[in-house]
Amino acid sequence: MKTLSPPGVRQFGAVNWLGFWTLYLREVRRFLKVFTQTVAAPVVTTLLYLGVFMLAIGGAQRSAGGVPYTAFLAPGLVMMAMMQNAFANTSSSIMIAKVQGTIVDVLMPPLSATELALAIVLGGITRGAVVGIAVALAIWLFEPLQIAHPLLVLFYGLAACMLLSLLGMIAGVWAVKFDHMSAVTNFIIMPLSFLSGTFYSVDRLPEGWRFVAHGNPFFYLIDGFRAGFIGQPESSLELGICVVVAVNAVLLIVCHQMFQRGYRLKA
Repeated sequence: MKTLSPPGVRQFGAVNWLGFWTLYLREVRRFLKVFTQTVAAPVVTTLLYLGVFMLAIGGAQRSAGGVPYTAFLAPGLVMMAMMQNAFANTSSSIMIAKVQGTIVDVLMPPLSATELALAIVLGGITRGAVVGIAVALAIWLFEPLQIAHPLLVLFYGLAACMLLSLLGMIAGVWAVKFDHMSAVTNFIIMPLSFLSGTFYSVDRLPEGWRFVAHGNPFFYLIDGFRAGFIGQPESSLELGICVVVAVNAVLLIVCHQMFQRGYRLKA
């Protein structure tokens, strides 16, 4: 009788590409299944913002930063939608998994902390990018967008989605209940978004208060992304790139350590 040998340990190499890709697809399919909520709704909300500023307060007759106000406002609205949805994707994914007790399905597969973090972050980046493209196309129907520097648009768009995806992961891991998530959104994400120069030029701020905007990393994301469209940054693009890269690097290390140690993930 032939004796069956016990199954051996499957070797994945330096990177478990199959597991990494599977987790990434899971994150993407999760938000695509509720397309109307995750993509269509942000488009409607952004168009409402655009309509309020164009019609209610005479946005079409105003200017900011030396360009028509609608041309100034539109990139900021696109970026804000991307950032908010990138944050929502990763934070909700982890928080719901913790509440439902399915986080073990993510932790048990042979994936390293780096692979886990990057797969989930890429899912958030994908949602942010999809929402950004959808919002930009919708705005273009009312306000044609001209891209002066495509590489700036691409870099700052992806960097912003990555930064907010990382923040969403940290918030999702740290939060114990949905009230904690609401607190992070209402007291950190929203204030930083609205005070980043999305709706106004920071040059309009009093001299003594401009340091508040320049101390906000969201400002550099908005400013660099807008400069890609209108070609006129309000701050140094080199400084903005350094700040964005540094903040993303720090947040990625924090996320890696959280998964590595199982902080609030393992019972």
